[in-house]
Amino acid sequence: MDVNRRHLLGITAAGAGALALPSRVMAAQPISVLGRDATQYGLRPGSPDDQTKILQRAIDEVARAQAPLAIPPGVYRTGQLRLPNGSKLVGVRGATRLVFTGGPSMVTSEGSSSLTLEGLVIDGGGIALPARRGLVHCLAGREVRITDCEIVASGGNGIWLENVAGEISGNIISKIAVTAITSFDAQGLIVTRNTIRDTNDNGIEILRTSIGDDGTLVADNRIEDIKAGPGGSGQYGNAINAFRAGNVIVRGNRIKNCDYSAVRGNSASNIQITGNSVSDVREVALYSEFAFEGAVIANNTVDGAALGVSVCNFNEGGRLAVVQGNIIRNLLAKRPIGTAPDDDGGIGIYVEADTSVSGNVIENAPSFGIVAGWGKYLRDVAITGNVIRNAFVGVGVSVTPGAGTALVNNNMISETPRGAVVGLDHARPITPDLAAEGAPRFTQVAVGMNEVRKLP
Repeated sequence: MDVNRRHLLGITAAGAGALALPSRVMAAQPISVLGRDATQYGLRPGSPDDQTKILQRAIDEVARAQAPLAIPPGVYRTGQLRLPNGSKLVGVRGATRLVFTGGPSMVTSEGSSSLTLEGLVIDGGGIALPARRGLVHCLAGREVRITDCEIVASGGNGIWLENVAGEISGNIISKIAVTAITSFDAQGLIVTRNTIRDTNDNGIEILRTSIGDDGTLVADNRIEDIKAGPGGSGQYGNAINAFRAGNVIVRGNRIKNCDYSAVRGNSASNIQITGNSVSDVREVALYSEFAFEGAVIANNTVDGAALGVSVCNFNEGGRLAVVQGNIIRNLLAKRPIGTAPDDDGGIGIYVEADTSVSGNVIENAPSFGIVAGWGKYLRDVAITGNVIRNAFVGVGVSVTPGAGTALVNNNMISETPRGAVVGLDHARPITPDLAAEGAPRFTQVAVGMNEVRKLP
């Protein structure tokens, strides 16, 4: 006998609900394949009234049955909604719109797990939120899933998470007064396939209250038009910011038009920044800075930035990196006002300690293709197998007293009028071309067999 699959699913869902609720309640509140219909609780699409109380009652009752609450297409005005354990709110993507009427957040949970928001438009209406609040605000939850939603016009953050494990995927988040997605002290988080546009602080923040393992995966997102609204010297205006968060993976994101960085790792050990496509950012495109140990920055493309890659702050313990296989081009001569120093830019790759720089291609760098070291802050850097063309200086290496060892070998360097390999006192070239025959030698700088092509 041929059994209709949809009919069978409906019977199965109804049977499971019947075990959880008395038959009298089930008769009044039928379960469909999608879940319990919210209009059965008195919810009215398009009503001008605030429907917070109706929605909250529906959420509480359906969560107790461990069933989804299906919200039909329409506009629903609501204030703060609290999600108990097991809440699942499901709408019709692009058609089910919850419009905020005020409160600290629209959707909140604390200590609740197995939560789902799916197919909802969550519209903040530009209503200002308190500091450190999101339009969706989740604390201490496991299996939290926010998928295929649109979060728009938040007067604070879009999504704020603390001590959360789960998945934020397939959402569109736009017109956000602070940051689109903020996570503190994640417990196992995936942030993937989201589209983020027009935020005033940052795109995605992966933060910890103290340095430690985090392991969040940030992959395949599209992030653009990120402003540094509050100003500062790099705290804002970043597409993706990892702070104190170890073992974060940032992979395969498309990032463009940011006031500061595309990816900024601050005191974030073992960060991996791989396979991202970056264009039109105004400061360092890909950054690993301050107290970190371990960074892999590989196979990215950067077209338009003040600096392509920076691995720095050996003075703060920043060390141990691989910078490999990146294409970096069309660099800007200036960084934004407020950075330190304000005017250095036009550098393809900058590194300081215990780092391999290999297989990169750098083109159109107004200052340097690659720089190794800042004053005495240089140790064990190998620069091999790179292609550098059309830079003022090909490779700059610190030769000030106290600077450590650098190897510059087997690179292809062309169209560098100030020199292929030049010794530096901080940012200032102080030697002739060290790759030229008869050039002075420094014991800590090993200049090998580089292929140098001069301007015609």
